[in-house]
Amino acid sequence: TSLGVNEPDFSAMDNDGLGNGRLWRLIFGFVFSLSVNRCAGYILKDCRISNGNAICSANKLRAVPRGIPASVKTVDLAVNKIAAIRVGDFVNHTVLAQLDLKRNNISRIEKGAFAALRSLQKLNLNNNRLAQLGDFFEGLSNLTELRLTSNSITTVIPSSLKPLMNLTVLDLSFNKLRHLTNVHYAIQHLPNLRYLFIKKIDITIFRSWELTNITVGPAYLDLSQNNIDVFAISADVFQNLTWLNIGGAPRKRKLICEIGEGTGLKRLTTLDIGGLHLERKDAAALFRSVNFSLSTLRMNAMKRNLRELLNMSCTIPTLTQLQLRGNRLQLLDSTLLRLCSSVTELDVANNRMQNIFSDAFRALQGLKSLTLSQNRLSSVPPAVRNLTKLLELDLSFNNISSLGCDDFAELRKLRVLGLYRNYISTINLCVFKDLTNLQVLKLQTNRITKLNGVFTRYLPNLRQLKLDENRITTIEKGAFEGLRSLQNLSMQRNELQKLESGSFVGLTMLTDILLPSNQIEETEITAGVFNDLINLRRLNLLDNRIKYRSSSALPEAPFSRLSQLETLAMAGQHGRGRSQLPRNFLQGLSNLLIFDMRNAQIVSLHQDTFKHTPSLQKLDISSNELTDISPRMFDPIHNLQSLYISRTSLRSLDFLKEANLTKLEFLQARRNQYSVITVEQMASLPSLVYLDLQGNGFLCDCDNSWFLQWMNKTPTQVYDAYNFVCNYPLNLKGMKLLDLDIQSCSVDVGFIYYVSTTCAILLFQLTAFTYHFLRWQLAYAYHLLLARLYERKYRDRQPNCLYDAFVSFNAHDEDWVYRELLPKLEEEQGWRLCLHHRDFEPGKPIMDNITEAIYASRKTICVISRKYLESEWCSREIQVAGFRLFDEHKDVLILVFLEDIPIWELSPYYRMRKMVNKRTFLSWPRAAQCTELFWEKLRQALQSTDNADGELLLLTVEDKG
Repeated sequence: TSLGVNEPDFSAMDNDGLGNGRLWRLIFGFVFSLSVNRCAGYILKDCRISNGNAICSANKLRAVPRGIPASVKTVDLAVNKIAAIRVGDFVNHTVLAQLDLKRNNISRIEKGAFAALRSLQKLNLNNNRLAQLGDFFEGLSNLTELRLTSNSITTVIPSSLKPLMNLTVLDLSFNKLRHLTNVHYAIQHLPNLRYLFIKKIDITIFRSWELTNITVGPAYLDLSQNNIDVFAISADVFQNLTWLNIGGAPRKRKLICEIGEGTGLKRLTTLDIGGLHLERKDAAALFRSVNFSLSTLRMNAMKRNLRELLNMSCTIPTLTQLQLRGNRLQLLDSTLLRLCSSVTELDVANNRMQNIFSDAFRALQGLKSLTLSQNRLSSVPPAVRNLTKLLELDLSFNNISSLGCDDFAELRKLRVLGLYRNYISTINLCVFKDLTNLQVLKLQTNRITKLNGVFTRYLPNLRQLKLDENRITTIEKGAFEGLRSLQNLSMQRNELQKLESGSFVGLTMLTDILLPSNQIEETEITAGVFNDLINLRRLNLLDNRIKYRSSSALPEAPFSRLSQLETLAMAGQHGRGRSQLPRNFLQGLSNLLIFDMRNAQIVSLHQDTFKHTPSLQKLDISSNELTDISPRMFDPIHNLQSLYISRTSLRSLDFLKEANLTKLEFLQARRNQYSVITVEQMASLPSLVYLDLQGNGFLCDCDNSWFLQWMNKTPTQVYDAYNFVCNYPLNLKGMKLLDLDIQSCSVDVGFIYYVSTTCAILLFQLTAFTYHFLRWQLAYAYHLLLARLYERKYRDRQPNCLYDAFVSFNAHDEDWVYRELLPKLEEEQGWRLCLHHRDFEPGKPIMDNITEAIYASRKTICVISRKYLESEWCSREIQVAGFRLFDEHKDVLILVFLEDIPIWELSPYYRMRKMVNKRTFLSWPRAAQCTELFWEKLRQALQSTDNADGELLLLTVEDKG
């Protein structure tokens, strides 16, 4: 999957604690995990996923592991300790095609355990402990291959295999079925069965009538290693049988063949009777039943009557392939094969032959393939020279030490010649002069030291040449000049030290050359050595001594002419000292796809190393001493899909943040020193499918909290994550990384969003509610606070009473004050009043003037009207007076209402409403008929004592308390 994720700027992030940087990383990790794939990621404890296959083998599992992705097509659970297969183990794997359970301890399979595997085609249960073939294959209607080799099966329930209507391959070998009826029960419901393996099931008698009711019957039947004493065919149940093996290990007891006339093996083409002891009459009956169909006969390890059996079998006119391995034919004379004129393929390997008569193959004039391997021949037998139609000749694993010019004379049609595993040290130029059609020559594992120009002529059609494991030290100029058609050259594990300029001249068709495990040094791969290999696709130089001391550019790049090269393998360069790679080493390799440079003791790579390889897809630089990698090195190889950087000296993957690796799918970084994996590193790899960090020592604290969360969310498979261990801090060393509790580290972004949004909505609703219903109370509270602050400021600085009363009024009511109040109180009654327009100190803050005036007066007269209630300064005056009243417990406040104001209109002024409800007040509108009483009550109020707790009933014009 290729997914694009833009990399954000993390440069300003805070890295201390769980600050803003950490929060943003967690938020980005959450968003990143959603942007990559909506499916949850997975980390498998005991399996790894590779190319859609789940590989869980050899992990000491005792049960089928949970969490294997349902999308995999193959599951390998071989070589574990699973004892039972239970219902639910594979309930989600409806697309699974192959299931391998071999080499476990399975003794029980629950009914319905495979019911969900409707797409399964291959099931391997070999080497387990099943004792019975029961009804546990329900649902496997598409199964085509079932293997049950090496269990302990003794009984078969008749309906056990009935659901397997499409089964074509059944292997019950190496069980203890003992009776053929058990086999009958197993196959009677399998109309499509074609391959039946019942090797060594401990049957001693085979009677075909015991397999009646089989509709079609198998085409391939293996009964080998069963020690059968009686082989009887009386019913025509094998009408489609083409391949039959009733042989096996050599045995002394005779096999009795009972084959009825007109029945049996009319279509059999391949018969293996190796190791059997057959008398003449039994062999005659057997060969008679296949007289007009048999083409391949194997009589290996026949210690008795071999000549007699050959005389009978070679009269079958259709016989073309004859295998006689392991018969101890130390001498092959002219009489043994005299009747085998129709044979075209003869295999007499592993017979300890030392000599072959020159006319031993005289009767086999049509022979096309001859295998003489694993004998004791000291030279090429002259008998092969007359086989003019021979296409393949195998002389491997003999004692041949030299080759003569006439050894292969007249073999002009020969295409494949095998001479490996001999003692050949020298090859003369004339040896292959007649092999003009030879295509494959195998000379590996001999003692050849020099080529002596043997490949400069002849062999014009040779395509494959194997010279592995010889002692060749030098490839001379033009050594392969005559091999114009050669495509594959292999010279592994020689002693090559010198490659002369022009060593490969003439090999213009060569596509693959293998030169690993030699002693080639960097001075031997100079420009000109490989220039002639213009069609080369794969070059292998593993395990040589190619080392450079500097990254400086070479005068001429060694591979500059190899524009078609796709794979360059140079891993394992050994020798003294460290190495570098010249910056133009890969110049000319514009189509290079794979570059392997692991374990070459490289200490650095120049940022221009891959400048000339824009098509590179796989890069392996593991097991080198790299301490730093420049991100710019990856700029030219933006198509890179696989990167291997295991066992280096890198301490961090930070280079990934700036590297252009958006198409990277596979990253292997085992056994390095990576302690923390960050969101920035993983965000730079949006297409990553497989991540291998096995063997690193991780830091187990909040720095890796994001990585732990990411592993559980990402679709990237993190291989072996369950075995990641802590290396720091020391008190947690050895603990599994996945066991780290990161609850205190993580921030639930979704929960934060939820709480923030909820609080914002509630705050908005509260604000709206408060404004609508409590705006006046809030305004009053605000002014109350200010008044309280001013009151505290001036309480300890109270001046002496300079006035009898401070008059608080609104400018709209000043006419009443000047016309009615002042004349009565000052002129008639003689009180000294404080008025703001007259007595406030100019230039002084208004609030200071108000507070000082109130505390400098014995009383405060508030002239209240609706305009008064709306005035900010009037509200503050009454508030300061109210504080003095309630905080000093003095009767200092006189309320005079110029208008009738209902109590509910005073609600925003909570303290005023409280005073109106508890205390007396004077109302001017209600005193319209008796104003003198009003003024008298006001005078008494001015004269009253400072007892704030008493009720002034005498002043009441109208009592509302």
